[in-house]
Parts: sequence; structure tokens; C-alpha cells
Amino acid sequence: MALALEALDISKRFGARWALSRLSFTLEAGRSLLLTGHNGSGKTTLLRLIATASFPTAGVLKVMGYHSQDEREALRPLVGLVSHASFHYEDLSAAQNLTLTAKFLGVEQPASVVTGLLDRMGLVARADSPVRQFSAGMRKRLAIARLLMRAPKVALLDEPFGELDPAGIAQMEGLIQELQRQGTSVVLATHLVEQGQRLTHERLHLEGGRKVTPV
Repeated sequence: MALALEALDISKRFGARWALSRLSFTLEAGRSLLLTGHNGSGKTTLLRLIATASFPTAGVLKVMGYHSQDEREALRPLVGLVSHASFHYEDLSAAQNLTLTAKFLGVEQPASVVTGLLDRMGLVARADSPVRQFSAGMRKRLAIARLLMRAPKVALLDEPFGELDPAGIAQMEGLIQELQRQGTSVVLATHLVEQGQRLTHERLHLEGGRKVTPV
């Protein structure tokens, strides 16, 4: 079975602090991973390494068979990240933000794709509003629309249920299940452990940047 993720003794240091320490694990392609741990345990650091936003200080990380640092350019189109930072262009509208992504990806008929995604995420009525006017929940829904457009092989979701109302949480659960049906490997970082376990196949629990067995 092909591997979506392969971490071989990876560590990450920020100054004198080790955010991750000699972490090893694998995830088969098409399977999903629940990432748990207290704040500061290394979850977000690991997601950033997988997204190639940062690189290990030591060890080797491979994503879909690509070395995260040596083959970064080939790897980046295969990974999508939804994090606390939305990375939207604040002064552009929701439609304009997605249109830029569509052009970058070479999407055919971008206007219809953008409209369809905005409608699906409940944002079509605000398509022409600048993102700076959006609530935190709306920004997250727009980020999910961008992720769906990218159709990544590996989807990284950092606390995706935060700032969402009950309807938004139910919608997010459905989207995670849809990604899985499409064969996408999902890495879900959340403090909602029971909810996360219902949506994933495996669990990786971190404490102080190390893999431990959860109590």
C-alpha cells in the first residue's frame, strides 16, 4: 500500500526549544489520522511540516512519496491546509479570492466552479463582499471552499470545528467524510477527541513533541 505520510525520526527546533522530538509514524494513502495533544504539544508544527511551510531540523518527512524539502515544488500541489490563519486577501471579495485560486490551478470554467463552491458553503449571498467583513466562521467556510477546489491528495485540518455553529459543524463533518470517500488522506487536529475518532481511522497523540499512548 502506498503511503500518504512517512515520518522518519523527525525533529523540529525553534531556538533552544524542541517542538517535535524524534517522531516516527506512517499513514497509508486514503486513510485518515486524528492528531491530538494539548496546546504546545507539536500538532500545528507537524501540520506545517507536512504542508511544507516549514522543514524538519532533523529526520526525513515524505508526503505522497515526495521528500518534503528536496521535492517541495512537486509536493505542494498535493497538499491543502486549513488553519487558524485563513490566508485570504482581505480587501478582495469571496468570489475574487476563489477566482485567483482557480486561475492559479488552471481550473476550466472558473466562474461556474467558484459560484458552485460559494453556494455549497452558504456564501453565495456574500460572494461580492470583501473578506474583511466576514465573521471567523465565514472565513473558515471560504477556506474550505478553496481546499475543495484544490482537490488535494492530503488535506490538513487544524481545529476545523472552531468558530462554527452547529449547522457548520455538521457540514464540516460531511465534508470530511466526502474527502475520505474521494480517497483523500485527512489529518484532523482537534481537541474534540470523541468527535474526531468517529471521523478518522487512526490516532497520533503528542506530548511535548513526542508520540505517546493517550491515557
